[in-house]
Amino acid sequence: MLNRKNFLKTILGAGMASSLNLSSRTNVNHDILDEIAKYSRSTSGSMYGYQDEAIDKVRVGIIGLGNRGSTLLQMFRYNVEQGDCEIVALADKVENKVNKAAEELSSFQKNKARSYAGSEDAWKKMVHQDDIDLVLITTPWSWHTPMSIYAMEHGKHVACEVPIAYTLSDCWDLAETAERTKRHCIMIENCCYNDEELFVLNMIEKGIFGDLTHTEGAYIHDLRAHMLSETYYEDQWRIQHHASRDGNFYTTHGLGPISTYLHLGRGDELDYLTSMSSRELNLSQTANSKGSPYTDIKCGDMNTTMMKTKKGKTIMLQFDVHTASPYSRINKVVGTKAVHQGYPSKLYIDDGELLYWGHKWLDEDKYNEYRTEYRHPMIKKLKTISEGFKQGHGGMDFVMIYRLIKCLNLGLPLDFNVYDGISWSAVTPLSELSVASSSLPVPIPDFAKGKGSVATPLEIMREV
Repeated sequence: MLNRKNFLKTILGAGMASSLNLSSRTNVNHDILDEIAKYSRSTSGSMYGYQDEAIDKVRVGIIGLGNRGSTLLQMFRYNVEQGDCEIVALADKVENKVNKAAEELSSFQKNKARSYAGSEDAWKKMVHQDDIDLVLITTPWSWHTPMSIYAMEHGKHVACEVPIAYTLSDCWDLAETAERTKRHCIMIENCCYNDEELFVLNMIEKGIFGDLTHTEGAYIHDLRAHMLSETYYEDQWRIQHHASRDGNFYTTHGLGPISTYLHLGRGDELDYLTSMSSRELNLSQTANSKGSPYTDIKCGDMNTTMMKTKKGKTIMLQFDVHTASPYSRINKVVGTKAVHQGYPSKLYIDDGELLYWGHKWLDEDKYNEYRTEYRHPMIKKLKTISEGFKQGHGGMDFVMIYRLIKCLNLGLPLDFNVYDGISWSAVTPLSELSVASSSLPVPIPDFAKGKGSVATPLEIMREV
């Protein structure tokens, strides 16, 4: 029998808040909701539209120089060479990783960065330094929240890899800390900056889709080789989540772009979700065949989470890193005038004719006309700038870092705020809660206390 109290503390955190609309829910597990309601937090939404002083040259410290950190380091090259930023510090518990990063940095930055390595807490020494404006965090998931909070507490702006949190208690702690310290805290979701997603967003903003009703996103990516490798994820930290938890652990690649499509946090808000997981077979069978000790896997092969917004729009989010399915983020958008489906990208425009035999996607020539006409201005601008530089994930990593640095240079609100990151990340523990409760609906907290319901323009549509 499930020990509900211990279960909740595990996936929600000991300090889970109660900003949930419980009174309107009649088909939820009230044992769980009663436990959730014991906790509370006080947030104000004050980081919406927050602008800090402009920073002519952003001084950056990076924590975590493994696979992801070493890639993102290269994305700073253009901004470094333009004088917009400087990498002043590198930290990782493994000294060799810091040394390799320092060598890479020397290929495009004259000044050497200070190195912090050799212990689990080496990064703290870096954060204590006064000459750092921005801390970039690219470490295993369990470190994201404590490192982000520690950096903000020490006066640093934070850019953290996904997910920025995986308990609701962590989410509330991040929001409270950002509001109290008045530090930017952005979760850097690169898929929001991909050419296809920005093309779709620009069409939506130009009215091509009419009114949106439904969206779908996903992270479908066969990671068995990576998770079972003894070196790719240090200490095999990623597969350990799959051995002990069941839900959607990687929500943001799909939900980030969808949030821009639906103006979540800028006129509409997530309301509630329901989630279910399939049985698990693929990862455990592969682990067994490879002689791995991780043969007892709790996470199902496919998790499907359905969400509804306050304005009645629906979102389907899927998560599958166990099976041999080809990579997909789905990226489906349904409106009253058009439909888009990703992987590969396809577009349908409703011309008002009722085609009883079924519609057809636009042919290649017509699709390319739309792709050219509605290419996001950001991509048009950066295409020529980025030529000759390492791109990362088809270019979106470069665009993401460029935007981050330029917004800090100009003293503008960042493209995404702390509430965006924690709202997208919160779907993970809420999905676990729903899965464990036979897929009953679970309300989604309002971390910004109503500020997200106010209709405002999307920051990611600005030219900077």
